[in-house]
Amino acid sequence: MQREIERVPLCIDLDGTLLRTDLLHESVFLLLKQNPLQLLWLPLWLLRGRAYLKARLAERVRFDWGSLPVNDEVAALAREARAEGRPVVLATASPRRLAEPLAESLGLFDAVVSTEGGVNLSGKDKCAALVARYGERGFDYAGNGRSDLPVWASARRSIVVSPSAALARAAAGVSEVERVLPVERPRPGTYLRALRVHQWLKNLLIFVPLAAAHQLSSLPGLLHALLAFVAFSACASSVYVLNDLLDLEADRGHVRKRKRPFASALIPVWQGALMAPALLLVAFAVAAFVTPAFCLVLAMYFAITLAYSLLLKRQVIVDVLLLAGLYTLRVVAGGAATGIVPSFWLLAFSMFIFLSLALVKRYSEMLVTAQQNRQTAAGRGYSTQDLPVLMSAGTSSAMVAVLVLALYINNPSTESLYPASQWLWLAPPLMLYWVSRLWMKAHRGEIDDDPVVFAMRDWQSLTVVGLMAGCFALASFGVGA
Repeated sequence: MQREIERVPLCIDLDGTLLRTDLLHESVFLLLKQNPLQLLWLPLWLLRGRAYLKARLAERVRFDWGSLPVNDEVAALAREARAEGRPVVLATASPRRLAEPLAESLGLFDAVVSTEGGVNLSGKDKCAALVARYGERGFDYAGNGRSDLPVWASARRSIVVSPSAALARAAAGVSEVERVLPVERPRPGTYLRALRVHQWLKNLLIFVPLAAAHQLSSLPGLLHALLAFVAFSACASSVYVLNDLLDLEADRGHVRKRKRPFASALIPVWQGALMAPALLLVAFAVAAFVTPAFCLVLAMYFAITLAYSLLLKRQVIVDVLLLAGLYTLRVVAGGAATGIVPSFWLLAFSMFIFLSLALVKRYSEMLVTAQQNRQTAAGRGYSTQDLPVLMSAGTSSAMVAVLVLALYINNPSTESLYPASQWLWLAPPLMLYWVSRLWMKAHRGEIDDDPVVFAMRDWQSLTVVGLMAGCFALASFGVGA
């Protein structure tokens, strides 16, 4: 009798239990990335039932099984059961087309019970399938949601994988709970990281046309610029969330990006699917209070970033040109919001300096790839052999930006804006020092994937920004003239 009890099968749910994510939700975004037009079929598939929807998605997507976030504690339970000679069964509502290759890649299971034949194996249907196979009280079951309560009611013992004390109590009411494995809940700071609030600093470029035109004292202009900043920040966060959902597999293979909230499954994919359109709605609701021209620029920004996320980020050189253009578009947006037309000098300087920053970002990514003894980075069109070219193009763009700044200072019309324009000549050497040091740091691998993040944390970069602002202030107020 004791021997029979010890060999009671351990049945483990997949989505949210063994995996810290849901294959159905990930399948939708994988399909969006691999073949966006196929998403038009989703409503029709869903009308024919969840089992049909899952089957059609499984036919069209290809997962990198090794990249999926596994709950290590649940995997350890499976290994422990196998060591005791107990059969371990993957019992999942995911279709067999996905469940079997995943089970094979993990090497933890003796059998797979999954959705097939038009029956969505969840709740009572899963309970019926397991009871038919192993008998009432003939198996232990690990699950994570209220849909698992019927299964727990027929199981010998239950394992609850959830942060919910209420769910644990409900499971205890229908079965003997052997163990509760808590799952980390997302905190407010986790959602802020998902929104990449620190990236909102880039949107301060919206105020540049106002500052360049010496109209920072204009209250209507400041109000419009502030509203534009809020709208752009919400739109940018919407894009960041969508981009992270599309790049789940690539981010999980990256030494730093794998810690992002969606890649690490700290925030469920379905929540991100709600966050992205909600943020976009907020963005255009705020933009409606600015100007029609600003709304048009904001729409252009979203369209370009969407094209970048779906396709163009994998196109060599096109990707960095687009990144530089998106930075410059923020300056254009500031002009559209305030009615100030950015000058040729401002747009030319913006394009070249931001192209250099975009190349720093890509160079740093490829340097990490080289350090991992890999030739290419997931989701990128570059190889480690391109590193010298990226550095050459990036440093050249930086030098051209410094040259544009010097030519602007030497332009006779500049004196009409800056009574003491001699102070401005301190700006080019400061800028030259900063970009040269930035590329030196990038070459040494001392910059993470985003140079803006580096600059925020680097006291020398902040000092250079302060000194340059001081130069323009002294020149504007005619000090020493």
